[in-house]
Amino acid sequence: MSGGFGTRLRPLTCNIPKPMVPMMNKPMMLHIVDLLKQHNITNIVSTLFYQPEKISSFFEDGSRFGISMQYRKAEADYGTAGSVRNAADFLDERFLIISGDVLTDFDLTKALEFHEKKKAKATIVLTHEKNPLQFGVVITDDHGKVTRFLEKPSWGELFSDTINTGIYIIEPEILGMVPFHQDYDFSKNLFPLMLEKDLGLYGYIADGYWRDIGNLSEYQEAHLDALDGSVKLKFDGKKVGACYIGEGSTIETDSKNLQGTVLIGKNCSIGKNVRIIKSAIGDECVIEDGAVIRNSVLWSKSTVGKYAELSSCVIGKGSTVGDEANISDNVFISDHCTIGKESRLAPNIKLWPEKVVEDGAVLTRSLVWEDKWLRELFSDARITGLANIEMNPEFGAKLGAAFGAFVGIGKTVLTSRDSDNVSRMMNRAIMCGLMSAGIEVSDLRASSIPILRHELRSGRMTGGIHVRKSPFDKNLTDIIFFDSNGKDLPASKTKSVERLFFGEDFPRAEYDRVGGIGFPERAQESYVKDFLSTINTEAISQAKFKLVIDYSNGVASTIFPTILGSLQCQVLAQNAYLDYKKLTRNKNEFDTAVSHLTHIVTSLGYDIGFLIDAGGEKTFVVDENGNFIHNDRLLTLVTYLFLSVNTDVKKIAVPITASAEIDLIAQAMGVEVIKTRNSHLALMEAATTKGVQFVGGTKGGFIFTNFLFASDGMYSVAKILELMALAGKRFGALDKQIPRLHRVERSIHCPWDRKGKVMRYVMKETEGKHRLLIDGVKILYENDESSTSVLVWPDRTRPLFHVNSESAAQETATLLAAQFEEHILSWRDAKE
Repeated sequence: MSGGFGTRLRPLTCNIPKPMVPMMNKPMMLHIVDLLKQHNITNIVSTLFYQPEKISSFFEDGSRFGISMQYRKAEADYGTAGSVRNAADFLDERFLIISGDVLTDFDLTKALEFHEKKKAKATIVLTHEKNPLQFGVVITDDHGKVTRFLEKPSWGELFSDTINTGIYIIEPEILGMVPFHQDYDFSKNLFPLMLEKDLGLYGYIADGYWRDIGNLSEYQEAHLDALDGSVKLKFDGKKVGACYIGEGSTIETDSKNLQGTVLIGKNCSIGKNVRIIKSAIGDECVIEDGAVIRNSVLWSKSTVGKYAELSSCVIGKGSTVGDEANISDNVFISDHCTIGKESRLAPNIKLWPEKVVEDGAVLTRSLVWEDKWLRELFSDARITGLANIEMNPEFGAKLGAAFGAFVGIGKTVLTSRDSDNVSRMMNRAIMCGLMSAGIEVSDLRASSIPILRHELRSGRMTGGIHVRKSPFDKNLTDIIFFDSNGKDLPASKTKSVERLFFGEDFPRAEYDRVGGIGFPERAQESYVKDFLSTINTEAISQAKFKLVIDYSNGVASTIFPTILGSLQCQVLAQNAYLDYKKLTRNKNEFDTAVSHLTHIVTSLGYDIGFLIDAGGEKTFVVDENGNFIHNDRLLTLVTYLFLSVNTDVKKIAVPITASAEIDLIAQAMGVEVIKTRNSHLALMEAATTKGVQFVGGTKGGFIFTNFLFASDGMYSVAKILELMALAGKRFGALDKQIPRLHRVERSIHCPWDRKGKVMRYVMKETEGKHRLLIDGVKILYENDESSTSVLVWPDRTRPLFHVNSESAAQETATLLAAQFEEHILSWRDAKE
């Protein structure tokens, strides 16, 4: 499989395809050929797509490498299985598929023996990976048969650390299941189909080294692993001590100056007093007197001047580093660049081909993208970074240009923000980038996410972006992306934006096609009209509620008072003005706000108190007795009210983390409960399911599908008032009326690189039990009439595991939480 673009390896892959990138002075693909030869696999076909001639001209017919090599070039990107289908004429017997751009020393012979022994139709070669999120996770039974397959799961779907390596052994008849000249993938299409039809899909867990060289950091680490001997590779050159020296190279420096394993290519010149520490030097390189090179990779025909210093960097083919230049960590210099004498390159810089840095120049922040962005941008549909540090105007403009290139020239993107100054700055920077890509920008200015979603639903825009101060940390800024329907941008599309961002080669519009900016005038008016048309305003007006609302100094304070004026309520407002300094509340500030709300409700004898978050999406409630209702219990009470009033409803949805109290209520009322992952995106997906009229979250967000497919704090307040009016109930009385289950919550520290291992043990421990694998692992104890369950899941953003146990009996819930906490600690620390 040799069609990779290598976008995440740019600028190193500007001039060559990823399989031809040097790894220890050989193309990565040549190491794979060496491995195949080692296991007597010599008839090879390469599927090509990007810069195919660079591969075919190097390997030719394969004879000089002791193999037979053929090529099949795809006219379009047909996916992994689709590209292999193009080579069907060559694959008339059992065949092995392997990527040309990974680094591995697996024993392929043992994998083939396993395949034959199991009489499998397809075998996936597997390995254990400390951070399995970027790969397909595979679960097998004790006989090696695949039982579950998850392509690039979230943390909550991470049921094992056993991953798909992209190495497959396939029987030729299976290839007939792949459609010709269609986009078709092994992991997304073929293997799930085989699993569904029980067609003999097996997984073999291989011993040895495997690394997907997916980004620049992985590329550096792979070299260090090779130099450490962690992977078995064939090095060219004569071994002298711990060094490998290529034919025709001259070494003038003392051998003691070559420290650790050092690889020096053919026909190199190494000057006097040169120090090289744990590095790979390509063919025909010149290292002049006194230079120091640490943990670095130099491609062929590069020159390093006298007394220059290089540290943990990569220098492309034919590049020159001048005398006394200093290049810091994580600098990646592409082909044929010139770095002037006495220049200084700060960490994390990327230089594209043929760039020139003048003598004495200092490159710092202007060309630096922070460490944070070296690996990944998105968390779901959101990008979060330090305000005015990682979130800076340069970053915003580049991100806007990348998103603009993704949606396409001439399209319209809707933008909005909160009242924070950094949000304002980033919104404008993003708009600049969008315009440069030929995008028309429609800016709502200070607005809430629900209004943005509502406006997008009109279908006039291609996508949306909202910038806000993080509701959790005042030092952070969030940028949230939406599709043309107002839903969170799905992972498949955020990955496309990410590739454009890191590739840095997105097109700019011609000067006469640069986009413009407009400001929608009727968005808020349309929102209010639709809002009131779906609320029983008469019932609320007749109830004459007295309520307190804390607006959290957010944008709801500019909109909701107008709506409340139509509901004939007596309202006392708190924090009902915009203040960007107060948009984020920490736990103490939140608790203080709730305490104030409680005091006012009880002092004035009001019916209810609401706290709407600054973003206008979530709602928190204090009952008539001044008691704050925990989010999980609030979901129970709102669900009961909704189903009591709307007796024709037959289907609702809640996250897997929701209390079993919901199930008991729904069962008594004959309502089906759909369980989702614990994310707003999953809840929104459920909201579009036919027949679902209510989706409740456990974090203060509620979706009433007759109005919007996403949570809206203002609408939730109005809907709760409507339900209270129609049911004639108050929350305090309702809380006493509805039975309560006991809930115990534990959080256990677990390093990121052990989470997958722990989940593998959780799956093994709970095998055979009634469990739900939606987001984490939820075990249901059905023989117990006390609605007992335990949910175990890894935290998405912190090095933690969570255990939630629930039961009608307090002792049972406490015991189960303690047991699973003990298990997780044991599995976390287990030696393997």
